[in-house]
Amino acid sequence: MKAIGLLAAFGLMVGCASAPKAVSERQQLDQDARQSLAQMQQRDSSLRPLLDQATGYIIFPRVKAGGFIVGAGAGKGVVFKGGEPIGYAQLSKAEVGAVAGGQEYAELVVVKDPQTFEKMRNGNFDFGAQASAVIIHSGAADTTSFGANGIAVYVQPRGGAMLNLSLTGQRIKFTM
Repeated sequence: MKAIGLLAAFGLMVGCASAPKAVSERQQLDQDARQSLAQMQQRDSSLRPLLDQATGYIIFPRVKAGGFIVGAGAGKGVVFKGGEPIGYAQLSKAEVGAVAGGQEYAELVVVKDPQTFEKMRNGNFDFGAQASAVIIHSGAADTTSFGANGIAVYVQPRGGAMLNLSLTGQRIKFTM
């Protein structure tokens, strides 16, 4: 029964996170992504050197997540390579365990090596249990290391409250 609820929630959230189609939607997402990235860098100046060394990164300015026992989340983002936007991405996540509440946050996914970045560009990329998110604060990037998959994840809470002690899976799909 939980599995059916998880699949339904996951499907609903993935459906809500389609890539922006209209020019005005893309422009707004670009603006929101740059603003979120600037806010993250303002809170943690050590992010800039990390981003300069990375092959690429994706900024999801608004990820919405919620649930009760079973949860889901989704967001739209902008893909950067060499500091320039090259496309868009969709983030979807599913959780099962001690989940209760709802929240909104910005998420920055930094990709260290070209092989992982190309793997992400060529299809769906799952990285849930392999990556742990670090809450953005001064010096967070200095003390964070890339996981075995060459990815570092940073989160800046925006609002809401959520208890989350669960098994989580995340998927990124490029939508150039």
